Amino acid sequence: MSAEHPKGGVDYPRTFLEFRDWFPNEDSCVEFLDRLRWPDGFVCPECDGRDGWRIRQRRMWMCASCGRKTSVTAGTIFHRSHTPLSTWFAAAWFVTSTKNGTSALALQHQLGFGSYETAWAWLHKLRRVMVRPGRDLLSGVVELDETFIGGVSVGKDGAGSDKLPVRIAVERVSPTKLGRVRFEVADAPGSLGLVAFGFHVIEPGSTVRTDGARMLRRFADHGYVHEATTVYNSPDKSKELPGVHMVASLLKRWLTGTLHYRASEKHLSYYLDEYAFRFNRRHSSARGMLFYRLLQQAVATDPHPLTELIAAS
Repeated sequence: MSAEHPKGGVDYPRTFLEFRDWFPNEDSCVEFLDRLRWPDGFVCPECDGRDGWRIRQRRMWMCASCGRKTSVTAGTIFHRSHTPLSTWFAAAWFVTSTKNGTSALALQHQLGFGSYETAWAWLHKLRRVMVRPGRDLLSGVVELDETFIGGVSVGKDGAGSDKLPVRIAVERVSPTKLGRVRFEVADAPGSLGLVAFGFHVIEPGSTVRTDGARMLRRFADHGYVHEATTVYNSPDKSKELPGVHMVASLLKRWLTGTLHYRASEKHLSYYLDEYAFRFNRRHSSARGMLFYRLLQQAVATDPHPLTELIAAS
């Protein structure tokens, strides 16, 4: 299995029929996770020993050096789950095989869960692994601005409304093509927070296009090329930073169409993670690749118990 350049039909299933053939039982799922977690062979988390063998329980390995028993699911989002891995794999397939994803209600029906809450918790566990730690910074030409997410605030607009401010950075690859995107939920609207967000997600030396607010001029003093456009006086604001406005429009449409207004404020950042995961892979013709990447990150992500999911802010 090649982690850098996985191949369809070799490293991951390409279709649902292949998915069913690849994972007919629990053992096949365990072996797949083994290869994802230890692509170069078993490594003991206690002593880094590379010699070991499976013991009676198929998920467990015994280290030949220190004798520690290690489960392939220990320390992953599958940790201590009593649900078969085959069901987890099916959930990951349904989430990644459709272009716009699935809602908790749809997942409940697809997998036959007894409650909506169970499906909701599973989706949030999967959303926790959609952002890869240490991912590359945006580069080249990057548009940076804020949008506002939420219901209708009568008589109010933008920062004066009750909507939540969301920061957006999107690469402009060409006049007609966008690259990768990053999001952040803001505590409050404001240019200074937008600057900090830009420093966090954009590589120094890049060209940053903004609406020209005074605070945003700081980019020029920190190793960036700053291009300012006057948005506030423009008769058509959407034409000034078209990439950001297009992404914001698509994001709102996705929140409405796929999640049916069920994206709560408390968990909005994780819904943004899912949309970024999908947007940044929108040109992939191999849906199985998304399944592969999701499980690859799942075995490298700490478990998230239900109490943590509910209390997320």
